[in-house]
Amino acid sequence: MAYTVHQAKTHFSRLLREAEAGQEVIVMRGKKPVARVVPIAPVEGPGKRTMGGFAHLPPVDSSVFDPLTDEQMVEYGFGWMIPEAGSARKESDEPAASEPVA
Repeated sequence: MAYTVHQAKTHFSRLLREAEAGQEVIVMRGKKPVARVVPIAPVEGPGKRTMGGFAHLPPVDSSVFDPLTDEQMVEYGFGWMIPEAGSARKESDEPAASEPVA
């Protein structure tokens, strides 16, 4: 279907529906065709997820989930998380902050 510029401006939504339906829409300036309105091809997305999406990855040894030793903690920069041996408070040494002092 061919439309003049004035008709295309007036009925633009109709032109879009026609293009989406697969019709060829031509916009003309006078008797000279200047543009064609065509639908954009649908973009294919990543698709539906399927089970086993990690099947292509190499196997992992279960030892990666084992706890770290104290030496490894220090080596990796987490030494501040290791309690020192002498820092444990004995109940007989000092009263806790919430306990009243007599």
